[in-house]
Amino acid sequence: MTEQINSGAEQAPDERGDRKSRRGYVVSDKMDKTVVVQLQDNVKHALYGKVMRRSSKVKAHDEQNAAGVGDLVLISETRPLSATKRWRIVEILEKAK
Repeated sequence: MTEQINSGAEQAPDERGDRKSRRGYVVSDKMDKTVVVQLQDNVKHALYGKVMRRSSKVKAHDEQNAAGVGDLVLISETRPLSATKRWRIVEILEKAK
């Protein structure tokens, strides 16, 4: 009974949970400090075994407006920055040709 339960608000910054990171291609950069990144995932069908490509689009924060359409970027999960933006660009891996 003398144990104290730590709430999530009292955690130190280095005890934060693991954050997801993904690679994807920028498909839109028309917004200010925001890009739309398309993520692809290969999923094997449970019954038939065919490998299917599933894609999803996420909005990512781009502070310097450096990323352009077609760039390969590394994005990382972060706190909600707006109603739909929960990712930020860590680095641009490859610029579009």
